[in-house]
Amino acid sequence: MGGSRVPKINARVYSYLRFSDPRQATGSSADRQLQYAQRWAAERGLLLDESLSLRDEGLSAYHQLHVKQGALGAFLKAVDEGRIPEGSVLIVEGLDRLSRAEPIQAQAQLAQIINAGITVVTASDGREYNRAGLKAQPMDLVYSLLVMIRAHEESDTKSKRVKAAIRRQCEGWKAGTYRGLIRNGKDPQWLRWDGEAWQLIPERVEAVRYALKLYKQGEGATRAVRKMAEQGYTLSDWGLAGQQIYRLIKLPALRGAKRISVDGEDYLLEGYYPRVLSDEEFDDLQASTETRHGRRGASDIVGIVTGIGITWCGYCGTAVVAQNLVSRAKEDGTLNDGHRRLHCTSYSKSSGCKSASCSVVPVEKAIPSYCSDQMNLSRLAEPSDDGHGLRQRLQGTRRKCGEVERQLARITEALLADDQGPAPLAFVRKARELEAELQQLQVEGEQLERQQAIQSKGQTPAAAEQWQALAAGAQDIYSPAREQLRQLVLDTFSKVVVYMRGLVPSENGGHLDMLLISRSGQRRWLRVNRRTGAWESSVDRRMDE
Repeated sequence: MGGSRVPKINARVYSYLRFSDPRQATGSSADRQLQYAQRWAAERGLLLDESLSLRDEGLSAYHQLHVKQGALGAFLKAVDEGRIPEGSVLIVEGLDRLSRAEPIQAQAQLAQIINAGITVVTASDGREYNRAGLKAQPMDLVYSLLVMIRAHEESDTKSKRVKAAIRRQCEGWKAGTYRGLIRNGKDPQWLRWDGEAWQLIPERVEAVRYALKLYKQGEGATRAVRKMAEQGYTLSDWGLAGQQIYRLIKLPALRGAKRISVDGEDYLLEGYYPRVLSDEEFDDLQASTETRHGRRGASDIVGIVTGIGITWCGYCGTAVVAQNLVSRAKEDGTLNDGHRRLHCTSYSKSSGCKSASCSVVPVEKAIPSYCSDQMNLSRLAEPSDDGHGLRQRLQGTRRKCGEVERQLARITEALLADDQGPAPLAFVRKARELEAELQQLQVEGEQLERQQAIQSKGQTPAAAEQWQALAAGAQDIYSPAREQLRQLVLDTFSKVVVYMRGLVPSENGGHLDMLLISRSGQRRWLRVNRRTGAWESSVDRRMDE
């Protein structure tokens, strides 16, 4: 324990406060520590630096959140960078406020501060920890370690009790014996707890529904956020952000379920929240996210068939991309049709494909034109095998799940039966592999079930009138209609194969050929006029061709 020292030039006194629960900040301990720091600094002729506020409210020292994202982490970084003057003092309520991590980690943090020439003072007992003091009184180091061990054990015990309580509540919810509040993770901002049950906040629910509507229409996150702001909608207390929409669409809370993870064990609590969407609406939303994997690029021109992972070269099989020659734009910002190109990645990399390139405009005209006929649309939506293939895939996935579950059960039984010591590493590794495989199969099964549910409803991608209206609006290359039209293409087709010089390549041919494969498995050949974009013939193609 250090004694009185001659203050060093530029030395400062810093006071660090941490509360794992923000409600603790309303007590007297904060004022008491601040008064102690002021008195301690005055008695030694040092300046209490109040310009650097070191407060971590609501951050756990057990999980090291105060180091990873709090003021203490910033202070330790400043120490490392030499921005805290040597001879300075850090005052804390107790060493447990500094860290509740594993003792070896906690002591390393204390050593980091002390080795930088900084003294740590604990207000609760007046002890001082610095190099000179610990060299003179080595037992103080032992004492600090004992304090850290006790602090860690207290937090560890509390953490285990809390996790056990949450696990009991989750099991009770699933069994139907508990219907109270479960404090774990964040709850949706369209709900409020009234002391007895969750209640929907009408204006927030309206905002959620509007955001989902924009997403399903194919609006990008930036445009959707702008439209929501114009309408005065907000999804949370901290405003609007594009990523909120992408996170929102995956939340099971939309259909009333709460997902909780306790020590690697996952729970899905059905009926925990009031519903915003029915199961059918939620399944439709998830199905749309599985097809919508395209995102706006840096260009302001939205590609209707490119950048969404479904368009391929008929000659070499590589992806087809768009190239907008914006450097040749006219004064009004528009481009000639020939300055909006389509080429495959193999050709652009000079990897041997002889497809050359062509204007993307005929392709962007032909597909909406074909789909603007309701008869064409209806035939595209017909199941190619009456759902038989989908059922077979689902049955196969379920069968594999059962096999993996049985293998996992056998390994678990073998491990439980062997009480001769630690489990063999090979068994443990195999169990982990099977668990990962089972999880992947379960995800695949859920996706197939959603597809089957949608197919059983006989859902069509869109009405012909909608294609017609959007196709007209999409003639303006900067129109918002292009994003919605692109989403219709994604909803309707799983693959578009382009033969830029015709199915039989021709140097001077006046047409290009396309193979359209719908999401129900139907195939259509289109021959398209390269100059006008009009499709001249449509040929059905069987699945076995």
